[in-house]
Amino acid sequence: MAIGAALFLYGGNGVAADQSSGQATALQDWPRVDSAIARDAAIEARARQILAGMTLAEKVGQMTQPEIKAITPDEVRSYHIGSVLNGGGSWPAMNKHATVADWLALADSYHQASMSAQVKTPIPVIWGTDAVHGHNNVVGATLFPHNIGLGAAHDPELVEKIGHATAQATRATGIDWAFAPTLAVAQNMRWGRSYESFSSDPAVVHAYAASYIRGLQGDLRGDGTVVATAKHFIGDGATDMGRDQGNALIPRSEMINVHGQGYYGAIGAGVQTVMASFNSWDDVDGGVDYGKMHGAQALLTGALKDKIGFDGFIVSDWNGIAQVPGCSNASCPQAIIAGIDMVMVPEDWKAFIANTIAQVEDGSIPMSRIDDAVTRILRVKLRAGLFDRKPSDGRYAGKADALVHRELAREAVRESLVLLKNERKALPLKAGQRVLVVGKSADRYTNQTGGWTLTWQGTDNTSADYLNAETVLAGLREALGADRVTFDPTGTAADPGKFDVVVAVIGETPYAETNGDIIGSDTMAHSRRHPEDLAVLKAAAAHGKPVVTVFMSGRPLYSNDLINLSDAFVAAWLPGSEGGGVADALVASKRFDFRGRLSFSWPGVACPAPENRPDPKRPPLFARGYGLTYAKPASVPKLDESDVDACGPATSLPIFNTNDAAPFQLQVEAGGATQVVGASLNDTLEWPKARPAIRVATTQVNTQQDAKSVTWLAPARLLARSTGANNLNALAFAGGGLQFDVVVQKAPTSPVLVGMTSGKVSGSVDIAPQLIAAGIGKKVTINVPLKCFADQKVDVGAVDVPFSVSAKAPFAAAFTRVAVVAGAAKQANAIDCGPAP
Repeated sequence: MAIGAALFLYGGNGVAADQSSGQATALQDWPRVDSAIARDAAIEARARQILAGMTLAEKVGQMTQPEIKAITPDEVRSYHIGSVLNGGGSWPAMNKHATVADWLALADSYHQASMSAQVKTPIPVIWGTDAVHGHNNVVGATLFPHNIGLGAAHDPELVEKIGHATAQATRATGIDWAFAPTLAVAQNMRWGRSYESFSSDPAVVHAYAASYIRGLQGDLRGDGTVVATAKHFIGDGATDMGRDQGNALIPRSEMINVHGQGYYGAIGAGVQTVMASFNSWDDVDGGVDYGKMHGAQALLTGALKDKIGFDGFIVSDWNGIAQVPGCSNASCPQAIIAGIDMVMVPEDWKAFIANTIAQVEDGSIPMSRIDDAVTRILRVKLRAGLFDRKPSDGRYAGKADALVHRELAREAVRESLVLLKNERKALPLKAGQRVLVVGKSADRYTNQTGGWTLTWQGTDNTSADYLNAETVLAGLREALGADRVTFDPTGTAADPGKFDVVVAVIGETPYAETNGDIIGSDTMAHSRRHPEDLAVLKAAAAHGKPVVTVFMSGRPLYSNDLINLSDAFVAAWLPGSEGGGVADALVASKRFDFRGRLSFSWPGVACPAPENRPDPKRPPLFARGYGLTYAKPASVPKLDESDVDACGPATSLPIFNTNDAAPFQLQVEAGGATQVVGASLNDTLEWPKARPAIRVATTQVNTQQDAKSVTWLAPARLLARSTGANNLNALAFAGGGLQFDVVVQKAPTSPVLVGMTSGKVSGSVDIAPQLIAAGIGKKVTINVPLKCFADQKVDVGAVDVPFSVSAKAPFAAAFTRVAVVAGAAKQANAIDCGPAP
């Protein structure tokens, strides 16, 4: 199916096609969509029969979805749990290298527990997982290109095959539900989840949604199919400045006609679940502020269920209910009333069940809403045949080879590559050429696979974690001969006389949501965040040989300086586990040409406009749809190189949130010894090892694995340090302050000093009174004016440690969302450090 016809596919099922003009007529309201999976009278009768025999506790249990680290099979049985999930970086027994048999055994255990409950009709539990580019949580599974690369391929049939392969891999581990695909129509590449979007073109997203759902679900009853999820409803790709979980400030017509298209395609193809989004929506033009999606009844029920006609169930995102005003992780009648049917409550599920039962009993939640939610859950489980089989049934169950689809992934890599420049006959590489390969990403799986790979952020992985995979370097050696390829990561050690061409493999390093966001005041220049890539290209160009750059990234980025240093420039996105697919397109003997075309525009300035608000003063360098081939080359003139170092007034300087924000590094210090905390989200650090004074582990405050739980066992310090000085004067002038979220786990009995350092000068403020007042387990946001530190002679124009916490036992707390923020000093709860001495 060609995407060019996709707009006409909307006719009668999303957008009315105007046959006379060849254009799609804009929708005026949410359209009615007919699902490929029609109501079945027998299934409806069976769902009513089961519901009639259920107690309130059983019903609420069905609406509850804990994380596998937080629930045992016995608890699934006792609490009548409807679903479990594994988050990114969660595996059976927390063993990253768990085998297919290990996954399947746990799935069978949960299923057997649910079916042995002492109830009138046992209901099978359904396990959900983020299989977003293959079965990416499982070691050894094929990792397909992320969605942004698939969008560049413009091939819905390929996407359907990938969906089917992913379903087979998922069923091999006994899991029946994939939280995929993401249907965001991303408009601002500052968003750290841009790579999860197929395109900024709603026609592409509509066509891909339908194909992906058909691939994952099939007829729902076939062997090797899973329940799919359309996510995240709605507007996650529309937020202001691309802020993750931010606010979409767009009119209703744009939400319906652009950001709704993926859902019309998915629901038409029969998708059975929809995941609510973290973002908010404020239709300023229409005068309607819908607020957080998890509490937006007008959208979850009014638009999605009533008008569009979705009859599956809506699941919340990870603790998403807590973002609804008046709610917490463990309590949110507002979200259930709004239309959430199943609540993803990873850790606080027992309290959630107790609270929800009480809220039904006191009338806060109507029983009719509970019955509707459970009916929808039962409908999906019956349609998927979950009552008729256990996870280990089926020809793929327990088979490791069902995880592996290397040829399909390699084909997807080839189709996703976009050739942006090719001069001096740099490409294709020819037989007999001696090739120098440089760059940090040539032989590093983490950079080629990106986020949502084995762990949530795609960090904390090593080469040993990647089975059935090939790097770009290995692919080039295979294609050209190992004796013709030399690898020098920095490009500075090789003898120029011993090679004919340079291939530089560079790009972004792994991230997922939040961590990948680029704040509005920062530029979109790749070299701003990764100067090492500019350095390696300069070294490569200095040799005087043709330079071919393979650029791996989760989004288009301003890269004029890199393109100028390159004779050929290839956008490779995040290709996944089959780096050899890149080599296929680069090497003449493979006889593959480039087919990919940009599914997003490529910025020509360091501060580009979002795609939905084009600015003629800031035009793209390459428009959406651009892509060269060997058969049809084109030259690229020398590009202007911007010296812009900011895109607006500084609003914040991120320091830590889930992981370190460059250039800062979280460290611990005790007894004169310092240790880096590191990027691991699963390890616990105790320092010093011989006699620990401080313990650091990962926990949650606002969202999944976003915080560090720090326990003081003796006098010690937690700090964030950069190698260079940071000028905070602009933020100081804007009423800036050090801001962070903290949850006290053990109250302090002595001062807790929050500090800032410039060189050898430090200042600090005791926040123990605020922490004691907050109480145990309650999140509080601390705001310390920069003035407090400046008054103690800290040079806010040259800060190298913007955040530190010094304390001693007994004290324990979780810290996250650490940043220097404009206006923080003006907050009502800002620390009053008194007049300057």
